[in-house]
Amino acid sequence: MELVLLCCLLLGTGFVKGAPSRDEIIYLPGLAKQPSFQQYSGYLTVPGNKHLHYWFVESQKDPGSNPVVLWLNGGPGCSSLDGLLTEHGPFLIQPDGVSLEYNPYSWNKIANVLYLEAPVGVGFSYSDDKSYQTNDTEVAHLNYLALKEFFRLFPEFSQNDFFITGESYGGVYVPSLAVEVSQDPAINLKGIAVGNGLSSYEINDNSLIYFAYYHGILGSQLWTELQKSCCEGGNCQFHDNPDLNCSLRVQEAMHDVYSTGLNIYNLYEACAGGAPGEIRDYGDHITVYHHGILSPNVFKHWSRKLVSLSLVQKPVRMDPPCVNSTASSKFLNNEYVRKALNIPPEVQQWEVCSFDVYRTYGRVYQTMKDHYMKLLSAMKYRILVYNGDVDMACNFLGDQWFVDSLGQKLQVQRRPWLYNEGDQQQIGGFVKEFSNLTFLTIKGAGHMVPTDKPIASFTMFSRYIKDEPF
Repeated sequence: MELVLLCCLLLGTGFVKGAPSRDEIIYLPGLAKQPSFQQYSGYLTVPGNKHLHYWFVESQKDPGSNPVVLWLNGGPGCSSLDGLLTEHGPFLIQPDGVSLEYNPYSWNKIANVLYLEAPVGVGFSYSDDKSYQTNDTEVAHLNYLALKEFFRLFPEFSQNDFFITGESYGGVYVPSLAVEVSQDPAINLKGIAVGNGLSSYEINDNSLIYFAYYHGILGSQLWTELQKSCCEGGNCQFHDNPDLNCSLRVQEAMHDVYSTGLNIYNLYEACAGGAPGEIRDYGDHITVYHHGILSPNVFKHWSRKLVSLSLVQKPVRMDPPCVNSTASSKFLNNEYVRKALNIPPEVQQWEVCSFDVYRTYGRVYQTMKDHYMKLLSAMKYRILVYNGDVDMACNFLGDQWFVDSLGQKLQVQRRPWLYNEGDQQQIGGFVKEFSNLTFLTIKGAGHMVPTDKPIASFTMFSRYIKDEPF
């Protein structure tokens, strides 16, 4: 009788736990005190014996009613655990690679956050056949199937509001996944948020030249030559221009941006470890510093270089330039941490970005405009495109142009938005609002917005999730 009464009481709360106990993180090394919220780490298995690793942190506020938010880092081929440990997770990795400190601006203060390591081959995700060649459309479908598996394992969250978020190459991952999820009424999709995302190769390339010139990277002589060779009738085409003089000048400009040692993820920040070359031989391994989002023409040359590197005998690692992932790698490869995260011993060592995934990845889409238009045509999804304004990998100007190109009805003219820092209000950046679509900048932030501006980032996230005015 008492047992029946207990069950009734639990059902009456409206939040009956169905989470897989085998995946629960009971004790996480590195924390001075274990968290009050529950968290899980395990695998979402999809067809083809592919196993996508997830780390799910429940909301610190009200997990039963708070939304579920999926987070995807970019690359393609970089781990979403980087977002957890260095951007907006509940705890942030410290420089010693051993200890964690609680993040007062964690996104799980107000949301249940699912960090998914995708595609297969990234981080702790793996396939039984060790085949990691994939492309945009397959990744979207497998991520959708992984979501279905997540909600099967965690049925108590299946009716919660659901948001898909990500950054960088997440600009492709997020909208392509959202279009597929939007066809499934069983998932309560409410919107997407893309940070410093790749929306269009052409727009990203064209805007980067302007960004570089007006931020003092390109000299006036090169700018004059670019205008002469690449522009006609007031319109400039720096992307894939057939004019030889133009393409040579664009190569010069891209060299100044990518290959002189500037931090492409935050123009005004120092480069961690000093200015790297493209490739560095460390004796026991070779590290490739990939330059983030490369236009298709540049990527062809880069891809040939990667293929030749894959033939060498030494292990090849791939790191974002000017980003130090040593602490995260040390922490996640600790045997006790791996055990706490329920990672099988035979699974590969964790790396921030996968060389194998990146070098064989098939880029299907040149622009995400069709995906955005499909989502906007439903007239029920809230879309946020946000950019740190000193990032060069996916610059704010390009995403602003992209959003404008969608032709949506303007609701609120571009204006500053404010947030509280201490007892003062500060300008967080600028915002422009359309019907179901918002473009927002974060002043002084680079590619990884929550890392650079955690308070402003959390304010933005909170207002978006709660559908409050910016």
